[in-house]
Amino acid sequence: MSKNKLGKFFETYLEKDSLFLDKGALQASYMPGEIQHRDDQIEQIAGILAPVLKLDVPSNLFIYGKTGTGKTLTVKYISDQMLSLAKEKKLPVEILYLNCKLKKIADTEYRLIAELARHFGKAIPATGLPTDEVYNIFYKAVDEKKRNIIIVLDEIDELIRKTGNDLIYNLTRINTSLVNSKVSLIGISNVLTFVNVLDPRVKSSLSEEEIVFPPYNAIQIQNILRSRVENAFVENVVESGVVEKCAAYAARDHGDARRALELMRVAGELAERKNQKTVMIENIDDAEDKIEKDRVLEIIKSQPKQFQITLYAIMKHKPKNSKDKIFTGDIYDKYKDICSRVGLRPLTQRRVSDIIAEFDMLGIINCRVLSKGRYGRTREITPSIPESMEIKALEILEEDLEIKGKNELF
Repeated sequence: MSKNKLGKFFETYLEKDSLFLDKGALQASYMPGEIQHRDDQIEQIAGILAPVLKLDVPSNLFIYGKTGTGKTLTVKYISDQMLSLAKEKKLPVEILYLNCKLKKIADTEYRLIAELARHFGKAIPATGLPTDEVYNIFYKAVDEKKRNIIIVLDEIDELIRKTGNDLIYNLTRINTSLVNSKVSLIGISNVLTFVNVLDPRVKSSLSEEEIVFPPYNAIQIQNILRSRVENAFVENVVESGVVEKCAAYAARDHGDARRALELMRVAGELAERKNQKTVMIENIDDAEDKIEKDRVLEIIKSQPKQFQITLYAIMKHKPKNSKDKIFTGDIYDKYKDICSRVGLRPLTQRRVSDIIAEFDMLGIINCRVLSKGRYGRTREITPSIPESMEIKALEILEEDLEIKGKNELF
């Protein structure tokens, strides 16, 4: 496209009336004036945390529920109200929120403690110090003055998957090392069985109080969507039935309100690109297809290198004949070969088998466990990435693993 054509395209875009008033109202990070259908959970959390306003130490709290059930939104909503009151009453209360899924913040024990220390004004290099020293710096920074601190660790299951139990155990025991300050933890997880795999000593400390967020039903998602649509779109541009269909899609996906909001936003964007005057039901179908493709590719891109190598081995070993089968042992041989070529130490076959099981849970592959009698069990593996996305998925893996163009791997 020439510069003139591109310039005219952008000018036309600027002159065109948008279907949106405030697209941010459809973002997961948007804070509405009211949290709908979560009164019971708000009352429970507020009751547990309220003692901090009297400078007492509230119990550690563990919150879990599936994605899009309002856990993070509710905690932030309550935190904002508490901090506003604390500021008004001049109470020494602080609430620190960290998303443990962010690689540069919470992919190692060192980085997470360094990030916490930086919040309290202590500059710590990205690497180089002994972990014990980083902890000492953090403890001293927290204890410099009298205050009550709540640390919110969102997606805490990701943190423990990356760093193990020790970090959480140390944080739950932090008050034994403090004189002036007191710290409480809130852990948030999308994994309903996460507590069951915790070290017993961590479980007893972290899970002093537990709250479950149930999925939303279709009617509740409709209510949430309608209130957001009123703020997000120009009046009357969303056609009848669109909100209902969007809510039905999300209710089918385990009551995920976040997915409903994303579907509505993407549907609006696709309608604008087609120069439509309204958002129509067919835009929801198109948005569903687009989001599913983006979701799979984002999962692939966000995986650690060992996970990516395992998936690359599976995809490159995909049989041309549908009658041929792939088994865990075949993948492990290819996996070890790739590790040696990219300079990484291979994991055990048991660990690679666990990784394969995680990909099965994510829907990237399908696994069927087969018994081999006295020889144990194996998994029959079938990639489930749509053919239209395979090339893009392989490109992402080859770029991240720095093996692009090295077809001699197989």
